[in-house]
Amino acid sequence: MIDETLLETIDKMDKAVAHVTQQFQTVRTGRAAPALVERLHVEYYGAQVPVLQLASVQVPEARQLLVRPHDRATLGAIERAIIDSDLGVAPSNDGVVIRLSFPPLTEERRKEYVKVVKNMAEEGRVAVRNLRREARKALEHTEKQGEISADELERAEKELEKITHDHTEAIDAALSRKEAELLEV
Repeated sequence: MIDETLLETIDKMDKAVAHVTQQFQTVRTGRAAPALVERLHVEYYGAQVPVLQLASVQVPEARQLLVRPHDRATLGAIERAIIDSDLGVAPSNDGVVIRLSFPPLTEERRKEYVKVVKNMAEEGRVAVRNLRREARKALEHTEKQGEISADELERAEKELEKITHDHTEAIDAALSRKEAELLEV
C-alpha cells in the first residue's frame, strides 16, 4: 500500500515538473524556438486547431522562425493567430511562408520574463507540495485503518519528504537554467 501511494505520487510529481519545464519553453528568450508557436491555436473551418497540425516550423536563423503551412489557404488564419497571440512579433507573409523575426530583448523585458518564469516555478513547487499533502493524507488514512503501523507511516513520510525535495530541486534547476538563458545577452 505504501509503495503504491509513493509510486503514484512520484508519477504525478514527475508530470508536474515536466509541465513546468514545458511552460518554460514557451517563454521567449533572445533566440527563436519552435516551442514559441506550438501552443498557438488557429481558427480553421470553425474549429481551434494547433498550428503544428497546419504547418511546419523551422528556425533558419537564431532570431527567426519560418512557418510553412501545408495548405496555402491556411496562411491568413495562421497569420491572424500569430498577431492575436502574446508573442509580440509582427509576422511577415510572403504568400508562401510566414516569417517571424524576433528583435533582441531589452534588459527591462528580460527582467520581466525572469519574474514570469519565477512565478511559473513557484506554481510548480506548490503543485508538488499539494501532491505531497494528498499522499500524506492517504498514508495517514491507511494507518488509521490499521493497514500499516505508525513506524511504517513514519518511514513512508520520510521517503515522501525526500521525493518532494528531489522534485522541487528539479524545478529549481530548470528555473536557474531558464534564468541564465534569459539574462544571457
